[in-house]
Amino acid sequence: MNWTLDQLDAFVMSVKQGSFSAAARKLGKAQSRVSTAIANLEADLGFELFDRSARLPVLTSAGEEMFLEAQAVLDQCQRLEARAMTSAVGEEIALVVAMDEAVPIVSFECFFQTIGELFPQLKLTIINGSRDDIAKWVDEKKADLGILFHLNQLPDSLEMMPIGQFKNILITAPNHGLVSDTPPTLNDLNGYRQLVIRDRVGETQEKPISANHWYIDSYYYITSLVIRGLGWALVPEHIVESDWYTDQVVELSTENIPSSLWVEMAVVKRRDKGCGKVMNWMIDEIERMYKAEYSTVKKGQ
Repeated sequence: MNWTLDQLDAFVMSVKQGSFSAAARKLGKAQSRVSTAIANLEADLGFELFDRSARLPVLTSAGEEMFLEAQAVLDQCQRLEARAMTSAVGEEIALVVAMDEAVPIVSFECFFQTIGELFPQLKLTIINGSRDDIAKWVDEKKADLGILFHLNQLPDSLEMMPIGQFKNILITAPNHGLVSDTPPTLNDLNGYRQLVIRDRVGETQEKPISANHWYIDSYYYITSLVIRGLGWALVPEHIVESDWYTDQVVELSTENIPSSLWVEMAVVKRRDKGCGKVMNWMIDEIERMYKAEYSTVKKGQ
């Protein structure tokens, strides 16, 4: 078959406008060109698309089916053209963003909503994992951009852009044995099970305080198990303050824990990967979202 996009365009526009003459005006072409395009399309397909016996052309049953197919082809061509234009002006066609599952959800829901509005042609893939997974995925080129809680050491292939800080807090269930009027000591903590974060493949994990501990790859699942009384945990403050866990856990003093409870949040990307318009916007927007908000949090605590 030798049909063309111009023929499909003339056909679809004629159906939408209700006549060949109206389609011609909409397309800015002579009516004869529209009529000829449709006649050639019918000749190529081997059947009539319109019944021309009435004053205005009416779709045949075969024409009704072809209208849906032709419209789908033209829609796909428009998407292809838009993506090509996006690529030509320096915008990425597709991006994969890997996110630590513990980053503040609400803020990033708004962030991705804005991306959808500003870059409607972008094909975005969002994957979630624990902190160490994110760096690994970016390093292995499975993701273009990573948003994570800072690791002690990153692969040399990655560059990191700090964007803010979060505090880990000590939580238990309200009826847990650690709950008292005095801050728990290290000996107290060692007497109960600790739920500790780790990456999904088990290559890295937090150093536990208690000899009795479980490793879990999600702060949200850790918090849920804490609520059920299975142990105590150190989790990011914003997770505990989410609506899901309101009044279900107790925050205990951490004054006897010697290690730092502050965790740095960062964006990571490969050093050998340039930034297009979309990725540059993402990095700038994430910094705008968090730097101003969290740069002074530690000072205020």
